[in-house]
Amino acid sequence: MVQVPSIKLSSGYDMPQVGFGLWKVDNAIAAKTVYEAIKAGYRLFDGACDYGNEVECGQGVAQAIKEGIVTREELFIVSKLWNTFHDGERVEPIVKKQLADWGVDYFDLYLIHFPVALEYVDPSVRYPPGWHYEGDEIRPSKATIQETWTAFESLVAKGHARSIGISNFQAQLIYDLLRYAKIRPATLQIEHHPYLVQQELLNLAKREGIAVTAYSSFGPASFLEFNMSHASKLTPLIEDDGIKAIAAKYNKDASQVLLRWATQRGLAIIPKSTRVSLMVSNLSSVEFDLSEKDIATISALDRGIRFNQPSNYFPTELLWIFG
Repeated sequence: MVQVPSIKLSSGYDMPQVGFGLWKVDNAIAAKTVYEAIKAGYRLFDGACDYGNEVECGQGVAQAIKEGIVTREELFIVSKLWNTFHDGERVEPIVKKQLADWGVDYFDLYLIHFPVALEYVDPSVRYPPGWHYEGDEIRPSKATIQETWTAFESLVAKGHARSIGISNFQAQLIYDLLRYAKIRPATLQIEHHPYLVQQELLNLAKREGIAVTAYSSFGPASFLEFNMSHASKLTPLIEDDGIKAIAAKYNKDASQVLLRWATQRGLAIIPKSTRVSLMVSNLSSVEFDLSEKDIATISALDRGIRFNQPSNYFPTELLWIFG
């Protein structure tokens, strides 16, 4: 079993540095995938309302616990608040639903998924709600991040979440949040790969004691299915000649080099795979070290190219979250 390092959060809890991402894990195989990942050694699972698979992921957890492979206390379960539940009075009810879906009593970490508030959609009408209110209509809510964060702080007080954090926030909004937060965000989850390094944002998080989790560590690979033209035009990172050369130097896979580039610089990662051999390979990426020169070579690939934003998924004149 791979010994996965942990990151001490400002909340006092330890978070595994390598976790398993649940975005785009098909419902039909989600339970088995989570179960197999636990058997492979994963203890952190990164889910969300918007992924639409929390019930099935919880079933995988329940099976592993029932068989004595792991205890609930050994797991670190992460979920996220979707945009349509930002109004203060909507936060606790949806968290209770998500906890019930997972079949657990608390989340180890609960995040604001995106810094954008949309009008409430009742889960009985559509769940997960997605970005649109009806058809292609996008309706904003008047909820502020302060209102949402205050509700988040109450989740900690009531034991629904042990740690709280943010996702897809940029520097200006983080500074604003820190002005009024009674509980500081424990983590910041961002798109992060050699094509999108965001070094100044990482500097801010480090300065403020906010742990950073990187998603989409392999860059455009996660987004090709969405027919994003800028994703298909880029050389896949695992096929980049420089990264392949570094991988050959260490006798490792290019994917392991990309993951180690992140973890060696202090970030947490949440790769996923439905193949057990790749699950183990991703976990074992922490078992070697890159030279500082190789880390700098990979970082130099930065092009400031972002994939995970609304305008890349559908036409919009209303949502420019990263503008």
